[in-house]
Amino acid sequence: MTFFLQMLVTGIVVGSVYALVALGFVLIYKASDAINFAQGEFLLIGTYICLTLITTYQIPFLVAMVLTLVFSGLLGFVIERVVLRPFIGEPVISMIMATIGLSSLLAGIVHIIWGHETRVYPQIFPDTPVRLGEVVVSPVYVWSLIIVLILLAFFTLFFKYSKIGIAMRATADDQQAALSMGISVKMVFAVSWAISAVVSSVGGVLLGNINGVNSSMALIGLKVLPVALLGGLDSIPGAIIGGFIIGILESMAGGYLDPIIGGVKEVVPFIVLVLILMFKPYGLFGKEEIERV
Repeated sequence: MTFFLQMLVTGIVVGSVYALVALGFVLIYKASDAINFAQGEFLLIGTYICLTLITTYQIPFLVAMVLTLVFSGLLGFVIERVVLRPFIGEPVISMIMATIGLSSLLAGIVHIIWGHETRVYPQIFPDTPVRLGEVVVSPVYVWSLIIVLILLAFFTLFFKYSKIGIAMRATADDQQAALSMGISVKMVFAVSWAISAVVSSVGGVLLGNINGVNSSMALIGLKVLPVALLGGLDSIPGAIIGGFIIGILESMAGGYLDPIIGGVKEVVPFIVLVLILMFKPYGLFGKEEIERV
C-alpha cells in the first residue's frame, strides 16, 4: 500500500506539471486552431535560462525565475510577431509546419549554446523529507505541486474574469465576432504565445529541479500533447484533468509494469489517448463540432 501511495503522489506531482505545459497547447489552439510543436523547446529554453542565471551569474532563484518568465514572455511575443503572424489567414497546416520548423531551429540554438550534457540545479528547496503517513515525499515534489496548483488557479481566474482573458475566450469562440466588438485578434494571438512560453518555462524549471536538465527534455512537449488531446484541445479544465490522469497512469505503469515489461511507462499516455478518442473523438471535455451539409 505504501508503494502504491508513493507512486500516486509522484503521479500527481508530475501530472500537475503536465497540466501546466498542456495549458500552453490549449491556449494556442483556442486562439489560432493550430498546434504548437515547439512547446517542448519553449520549456527547454526557459529551463536553461533559469539554470544559467543561478549557476553562472549567482542570481537568487526567485529573481532568476522572474527574469526567466519575463524573457519567456518576450520570446513568445517575438516569435508570434516575426515567425507566425505572416501565416494569419493562411491554411492552418501552414502554421503547424512553421511550428515544426521553429522547433528544429530552437533545438539547434539550445544545442549550440548549452550542449548535450545533463546539468543539475543547485539545491533550492529544503532537503528534509515530508512525511504523509507512511509515505515519504521529497520537498521539491511538494513545492512543485503547490506552485503548479497556484498557477493553475490563477490562470483559471485570469481567463474567467480579466479583460484580456475574456477577450481571449471571445476570440477562441468566434474571431469575426471578436473583431466586430473591437477586440484586437492579433494581440490575443501574441498574448496566447507569450503565456504559452511562460507556463512551459515554469514547468521546465520544476522538472529540472526534479530530474536535471538536458536536451531530451524537449520531448516532454510531445509527451504532453496526449494530455491536451485527452482533455480536449479547446478545454482548459480538460488540460488540467488530463494532466493528472496521464501523470498518475504513467507513474503507476512505471512502478508496476516497467520492472516486468520495460518501456511501458513511455507508451501508456498514447495507449490511453487512443482508447479514449475511440469513444470521444473531441477528448473528455472538448467541444464537439457538428457540420451540417
